[in-house]
Amino acid sequence: MAVAALAGLDLLATAIVLIDQGSTVRYVNPAAENLFELSSKNFVEHTITEIFQDALLDTAVDYARANNCTYIEHDLKIGALGHGKLQLNCTVSPVELEGWIAGWRGLLLEFRHIEQQMKIAREERLLDQSQANRELIRNLAHEIKNPLGGIRGAAQLLDHELERPNLHEYTQVIMKEADRLQALMDRLLTPHRLPRPAPLNIHEVLERVRSLILAEYPHGIAIQRDYDTSLPLLKGDKEQMIQIVLNIVRNAAQALSGNGRITLRSRVVRQVTLARRRYRHALKLEVNDTGPGIPADMRERIFYPLVSGRDGGSGLGLTLAQTFITQHGGTITFDSQPGNTTFTLLLPVTETANGK
Repeated sequence: MAVAALAGLDLLATAIVLIDQGSTVRYVNPAAENLFELSSKNFVEHTITEIFQDALLDTAVDYARANNCTYIEHDLKIGALGHGKLQLNCTVSPVELEGWIAGWRGLLLEFRHIEQQMKIAREERLLDQSQANRELIRNLAHEIKNPLGGIRGAAQLLDHELERPNLHEYTQVIMKEADRLQALMDRLLTPHRLPRPAPLNIHEVLERVRSLILAEYPHGIAIQRDYDTSLPLLKGDKEQMIQIVLNIVRNAAQALSGNGRITLRSRVVRQVTLARRRYRHALKLEVNDTGPGIPADMRERIFYPLVSGRDGGSGLGLTLAQTFITQHGGTITFDSQPGNTTFTLLLPVTETANGK
């Protein structure tokens, strides 16, 4: 493999360490400095054995050098110069550096965080699941709506023909239940409206949701703000964004049974991959609650349609939130333990939303 210049490695999000034939480090990129929490001066002119003190890594380097081939070592648990150990994959590749030192040969070590790879794979799986759910819901809703309208129409005609007043109660039940199911079908079909994106201040969305939930639960629930007011504008559909956050916060309030704390947190994160695309910046929104947590047997199915952990729940709130997030190019994940549940939304920031 030939590398034209070291400058290009500075831009990579993966950690790169370049060593010579004697395993002495000659270069590390900023991602490697961040990953191992060490500056380049602590790496350069030291051998990887001195830095990492890991026999598996030394073996991988020796094999790639001896056979002049790329070698991948999976599931390394290493730390640099006494720092905490990380769970990593390492790819070792022979390289020639043109334009740096004539004829220089060495090895390029590329470290990838296993948790990050698992996170990307999980996001891709959720994206595929969301698309399949949307198609299933759409087809099911269309199949139900047509006969449902006929049932209500027939009940209405029957109601006009009945002579005994006490029988009207039964036709009214039929019509009310048909209306309820019709409203449910409309909610199932709602996500298929395409977003109408416009520049959006996410804190306006959070404040709107906060006021709605406090109106529903005026006593017992405290909603704390932890905002980064320097966040850039988001390009999104305001009504859909309100619905996303509202569904999540309302679920949290219901889990608290009207007594507990919800925290709304906003941050900016850099160099993020969302829906298979790389973004320089993204908005990170967290909704944390002190409720009992999500039952273990529901965690794999929490975004499935019609799955609810609450009696009387429709099981559509998180499904709709995931669908809207996907349409905005973002992701939604959660982490839950008793007393501490956090839903995390990541949404891309585009330059056009901020007038660039």
